Amino acid sequence: MKLEKVILENFRSYKERVSVDMDDLTAFIGKNDIGKSTILEALEIFFNNEIVKIGQDDLCVQSTDTKVRIGCVFSDLPTNPISIDTTAITTLQQEYLLNEQNQLEVHKVFDCSKKTVPHEVFLVANYPSEHSASDLLDLTNAQLKRRITDLGIEETGIDLRSNVSMRQAIYKSFEDLKLELREIPVTKGDAKSVWEKLKHQLPMYSLFQSDRPSLDGDSEVQDPMKLAIKEALTTVEEELTKIKETVKRKALEVAANTVEKLKDMDETLAKQLTPHFAEEPKWDKVFKMSLDGDNDIPINKRGSGVRRLILLNFFRAEAERKLSESGSRSVIYAIEEPETAQHPSNQILLADALKALSQNDKTQVILTTHVPGFAGLLPTESLRYIKEGTSGKEVQNAAEGDFVINEIAEALGVLPPPIDENVKVAVFVEGVHDVECLKTLSEIISRHNQAVISLSGSSKILVLPSGGSTLKGWVENQYLKALGIPEVHIYDRDEKIPPKYQKWCDKINARGDGSVAFITQKREMENYIHPAAIKAVLDVDIVFTPECDVPKLISSLIEPNEGTIKKLLNNEVVKLMTYEQICEMDGQKEIEHWLETISNFCLESVSNS
Repeated sequence: MKLEKVILENFRSYKERVSVDMDDLTAFIGKNDIGKSTILEALEIFFNNEIVKIGQDDLCVQSTDTKVRIGCVFSDLPTNPISIDTTAITTLQQEYLLNEQNQLEVHKVFDCSKKTVPHEVFLVANYPSEHSASDLLDLTNAQLKRRITDLGIEETGIDLRSNVSMRQAIYKSFEDLKLELREIPVTKGDAKSVWEKLKHQLPMYSLFQSDRPSLDGDSEVQDPMKLAIKEALTTVEEELTKIKETVKRKALEVAANTVEKLKDMDETLAKQLTPHFAEEPKWDKVFKMSLDGDNDIPINKRGSGVRRLILLNFFRAEAERKLSESGSRSVIYAIEEPETAQHPSNQILLADALKALSQNDKTQVILTTHVPGFAGLLPTESLRYIKEGTSGKEVQNAAEGDFVINEIAEALGVLPPPIDENVKVAVFVEGVHDVECLKTLSEIISRHNQAVISLSGSSKILVLPSGGSTLKGWVENQYLKALGIPEVHIYDRDEKIPPKYQKWCDKINARGDGSVAFITQKREMENYIHPAAIKAVLDVDIVFTPECDVPKLISSLIEPNEGTIKKLLNNEVVKLMTYEQICEMDGQKEIEHWLETISNFCLESVSNS
């Protein structure tokens, strides 16, 4: 399943109901204490209620109601039927348990008037309101039989042992079920049975909180590997329970025998003694493990940034383990301020790793940040800006328009880099790896074609990643438009028809200011890399077509991380290519044409001067 929306009402600072759109990668941005982490913690309560537990103080202080609502909307629902019992197989569609968009919408409502906060679960569904069909999920088998009799429905072809069969017969007996959006409680009857099956198919949710490294007394911070011990112990919990019970039984037998023997000498004293265990065994205290760094320095003696980086990557490793063991379930990774205490170079690596993680079909990544440098690395479509509106919290989606992105950039203070006045042309490609690949190809081709300038050695050419698909790229692109210099855009074709960026390329080519946009003839830049160079660096024999996903193909053979393969191809493999190999892979000299177009802008500026 994929999380499409989060709904909050009366939860902390979210008084009025707010619906938040979610994506494969979603990054919440806003001022301190605006409610970014609140959304991540609300999801932890919804899915787990463990790291963060619902409490009375989670009720919005401005609310006159005592109920907190946390809802989630899911798409990409399982196609397999739901088995209520051995005779009842059904689907959410058959039971009218999906909303108007045919999505699964689950709301949990918490009663914060109670000290121990209870909750109810509702499915918000486009459900029949026709009187005799509006309560069928609550009815017992006997009640459904009576309903069929009362409605005069012919019993032939109906399995009267099956509630599902009888409900379907009743639904079909009406010309108009009068569907309307309503809340279906899942506390009894077959609605409860459906929910019991369904809740185990929801995504797994893993939260990494930003305040972990700030708590000096936290054992997880002192040595992150204590978490590894705890996680390992959970996998053998059943075996440990058996060991504990065996030790208890044996020890109690010895203690009881001792008391019996004591009766022979002092019966009064023996009556005063009752054998029992003072406390449960603490298995995590039994096993000790640490990671030692250079010169055998323990990790808990390293800086907070190092400890956090290890803890963060332990979290990533555990999340990936859970994903591999989850079967068909998807995983949502939620990370508060991943950039905290990290060097800028590590922030870039983290951003790349998290973006790559979000591209997996079964994963979503949710982040919070207020650091301009890190936010600038994130795709603009992933950004959600939280601010105080006239009627409460507003969560704006950057996809709503440039005005939202501009507001985000201003709020964060994301500024464009200083531009050399000698720059004559700006080149936009999709990602940082494409920048390195194009620069390397230009260097090789420029040795054989005098009309091509090496992009690495020219101060007149500015090469930027993402073409505006990241916040940083958007800011730079907007800034460069104001400079009035021509732009060359090169975007991947991918597998979509028409290509994803076709409409943007058409707009750029229609500007009339000399700017040019290209769509690659092959799938992406990696499809222009020669198999011999791939073999030389990665030691893998590979054959691929112009339509193949080359990084994915290679990762399936040698390395599970596509992001790592993509980086190696564009930063290392391409450097070993010869001009002849480039021509062999690019028979139409497409790359050479891009580079000649870029170089011409520089040559024109020389002739004009």
